[in-house]
Parts: sequence; C-alpha cells; structure tokens
Amino acid sequence: MSYSLSLYLVDLEKARGAIGSGDDKLRRMIGGRFKTTIAHADEWFDSEIKAGAPTRYDAIRAVIDGGPYDAAYGFQYGYAYQTICQFHGRFLDNSEFSPFRGDWLETVDQGLAELGIGVRVTDFMYGTVPSELPPPDHLPCYGEWSPKECAQAVAGWEATAQEQRDALDEEVLMAIESCVGWAREAQARPGWSVAGFGF
Repeated sequence: MSYSLSLYLVDLEKARGAIGSGDDKLRRMIGGRFKTTIAHADEWFDSEIKAGAPTRYDAIRAVIDGGPYDAAYGFQYGYAYQTICQFHGRFLDNSEFSPFRGDWLETVDQGLAELGIGVRVTDFMYGTVPSELPPPDHLPCYGEWSPKECAQAVAGWEATAQEQRDALDEEVLMAIESCVGWAREAQARPGWSVAGFGF
C-alpha cells in the first residue's frame, strides 16, 4: 500500500481562524472555488455518505460553524480542513513524497537529522488535525512546520558542507532539497507555515 503527502504554504492563523468562525461568505467562496473537487470527493466517499457521513460541503459547513460534528466520521472534517488550507494557501511540490511506501519518511528524517536540519517529514504523517475538530480514526493525518521551524530548516541546510550532502543517498538528498524548498517559500512570506496532510 502506498501513501502520499499533500503540502500547503499557508497562513495558519487564517486557516485555523476559519474553524468555528461562522463565516458564511467564506463557506460559499470555498464551495464555489472547489465545486468540482467537492463533487469528486463525494463520489469517492459515496458508500460512507450513504452510511451517514456528511458530504464534503456539509463537513466544510460544520467546521466553519464549529459543529455540530459526528465523531464517527472525523475523516470528513479532516478533509474539510484540508480544503480550507487549500483555499487560504498554495499547494507545494510533493513529487518526492507522492506516492511513497514503507519507511520512506523515516529515511528522509534520518537524512535531515544527519545534516542538522531540525524538521521532520513524519510530522505530516503521524500528527492529527487541530484539536477543535474530531480526530479521524485513521486518515487524513496532519502536521505543521511553523515559521520558526522553517527558518531553522533553511539555516540548518545553509550550514551544511557539500561533502555532507554528497554523502547522502541521492534520492534522500532530492527529498531533503524539496523540504528546504518548502521552508524557503514559507520564509519568503513572513508568518506563513507549511501544513501537510498524509493519506
């Protein structure tokens, strides 16, 4: 079985601020922009929706309204929050992490640690959605790199010597370079972060 990470450059203050905001205009704007994506999601989760899960749009409505939630279908609220992050942010290149198998994230984390870069990609696969939302039973997973962590990651990379980089497996190095690229993009927009969802 393979997994994937979806990463977003986002102002987390705005994204988290949407939870429980009651912002009806925001809900309508999200529904309009992602109408096709929402329809595809409902097709994908058709059996769960028939069993009682909210549609994606109803889940977005619940997240923005701050409930009510059905804890049995926490996954839908996690995906709704992903849609909010997508609305407020920008998708980041995930080609080194989609798809992946086995312990790939742990392997990349080991390379990051060897270079003294203080972030972990496993944060995106083994975390959970913001505490205001009911946690999914399994997926999506969720994690964040704060602006401070992004700055530290860039500084850590810049402090490494070329010999250190060359000592790593080529695929691992490419993945690390991708991570540093996310962090640089976040640094270029003060206060912005990297939000990641694992599936």
